[in-house]
Amino acid sequence: MKRSIIAVTIIAILSMSCLAWAAEDGAAIYKSKCAACHGPDGAGKVGPAVKGTALTEAQITDLLTKGVAGKKAPHAKAIGGLTPDQATAVATYVKSLK
Repeated sequence: MKRSIIAVTIIAILSMSCLAWAAEDGAAIYKSKCAACHGPDGAGKVGPAVKGTALTEAQITDLLTKGVAGKKAPHAKAIGGLTPDQATAVATYVKSLK
């Protein structure tokens, strides 16, 4: 009985940690792949500002995973080395920028 309670507690703690890691991953990925052009705070640099964007998280995820015809590089095609889950984490992070 005590072992099962301990096991459930450990699983719950690990699950919460995974959620926290996912949020951190979006920020870390943004900083490594996006900040050089869009600025560390999303205010823009070489690329346009993403802070306060009107795009939804789903639209940002699609832009990162599929690209958009007519956009300048690198957004004319999918961002290389970015999984759909990572793109979603970046989109969530971008939407959190205020």
